[in-house]
Amino acid sequence: MTLSLPTRRVPVAWRRALATTALLCAATAPVWAQAAEVPANIVSLSASGHMEVPQDWLTVVLGTTKEGADPVTVQNQLKQAVDSALAAAQGQARPQQLEVRTGNLRLFPRYGSNGRISGWQGQAEVVIEGRDIARIGEVSGRIQSMTVSSMGFSLSREARLALESQVQTQAIERFRARATEVAKGFGFAGYTLREVSVSSADMPERPVPRMVAMEAKAAASDMAIPTAAGTATVSVTVSGAIQLR
Repeated sequence: MTLSLPTRRVPVAWRRALATTALLCAATAPVWAQAAEVPANIVSLSASGHMEVPQDWLTVVLGTTKEGADPVTVQNQLKQAVDSALAAAQGQARPQQLEVRTGNLRLFPRYGSNGRISGWQGQAEVVIEGRDIARIGEVSGRIQSMTVSSMGFSLSREARLALESQVQTQAIERFRARATEVAKGFGFAGYTLREVSVSSADMPERPVPRMVAMEAKAAASDMAIPTAAGTATVSVTVSGAIQLR
């Protein structure tokens, strides 16, 4: 015996909609294929501009270490040292020329051989920095409650920003010249810029440990700290992709 199941007829409106969708898919298939194609003749390249200038910013870090059996006593000793250093330096403070701020302050226990706390040790810092290098060296040398723990030269933010515009122009010109040279080298008349990114950097300076002993001695004898600035290099890199045409 054969069973026949009833079938549902598709409404006319649905059939017309399906037919229209099929026609649209067929019409847009070439467009999708074209969009999926990978662009040809793409070249990635980069160029840099740089300029070396004298460093104009000095940072001097003054520090002290205190020890004692009681943490409150050690903390008070650190506070007195910081207050004394601030009193000696803040009177000479000038925006951008000589700026004074507190640095790290740490207080931690010391343990004996039995694993118990045998005492407390604390460290505190005061930072003096700015463009007036001579005055910073003089003020730092007069502070008696702390000694110099590190010193370093760098390029101020204002000087770096002023130079970046010039260096960026240099990097862009080099990028365009190199793009033209690459296009000609591959036998093309020119190029179209597809994407580009611009980044800048300057080499950070490290403290000068070889001078710390001399600086600490100078500070203890109320003498100006000897200073000698170096140079910094501001660099801008232009990277991107071009399409040869």
